[in-house]
Amino acid sequence: MNRKMILTYGLVVLGLGLAAYLLWNIFSQYTWSDIVASVAEIPTANLLAAIAFSAGSYLCLTGFDWMGIRYVRKDLAYPRIVLASFITQSIGQSVGLAGLSSGALRYRYYAHWGLNTEHVAKIVLLSGVTVSIGLTVLTGIVMILNPADAAQVFRLNEATALGIGILCLLLTAGYLALAKFARAPVRIRKWTFQMPTLRLALAQVVIGTTNFALVAAALREVMGATADVSYLKAATAYVLGNVAIIVTHVPGGLGVLEATVRHVMGDQASIGSLVAFRVIYFFIPLAIGIPLALITEAVFRARKASSPSPSSVTEPGSAT
Repeated sequence: MNRKMILTYGLVVLGLGLAAYLLWNIFSQYTWSDIVASVAEIPTANLLAAIAFSAGSYLCLTGFDWMGIRYVRKDLAYPRIVLASFITQSIGQSVGLAGLSSGALRYRYYAHWGLNTEHVAKIVLLSGVTVSIGLTVLTGIVMILNPADAAQVFRLNEATALGIGILCLLLTAGYLALAKFARAPVRIRKWTFQMPTLRLALAQVVIGTTNFALVAAALREVMGATADVSYLKAATAYVLGNVAIIVTHVPGGLGVLEATVRHVMGDQASIGSLVAFRVIYFFIPLAIGIPLALITEAVFRARKASSPSPSSVTEPGSAT
């Protein structure tokens, strides 16, 4: 096992240990019946709204792959993109280290449909950039529209929070300017990368931001069932939670997201709302994604087994 693999597994173990500690710190003061009762307090209408917003987020995530396919100048049917995107994202977001886990899964599907390693690497790269852009734009929006709560959350004064919000939007504008004017490709070993077109970059901004806005809306729905929570404050808490997840690399943000939102929102984030959000956005898609992945793999293997191998095909005019 090389050093890179040892480091990767070490980070996973440390992340799981941190997640276990954070979850114990959050839930140790509650009994199982307390947690069940807290979840039961959330009205069905709020749960259904949270599910709808989460479904909208996963639909946006298919847009990440769609943009990646356009970026590498390939033509792939949208239903195939939806299948690959949902399976990789539903599993990758829960497993963690999404660039590795979802990247490996993406390669399994896209290679089967004719894409090579470089294509998949570029799709993963563009998706990662879209995530960063979406988080940056949403951060800028909540800090400009809600500087008071943002300042309290980030332990800053309002002027600094407002300045950071403006900077976030300026960075996004800078990315769009690069997409418009920077056409020279960047070469890394044998691969070349270049900025997406302006149209594709604008799609990244819109789809990436919409994705995070929908997830924040799902979080607000489960919290708003038992407390008066504004969307902007819920979005602020979610942004901070994602920053903490990126820093810690904990698989699926397990414990980190809950601890951060709980710290920001206090009693407004009931234990039931945190559990409901984790189940709706992570566990339900994972429970669908794993069987779907197994079924798809079985179909791939069955088709491969039924296809004649090149050596078994008789050339025209050859003796039999």
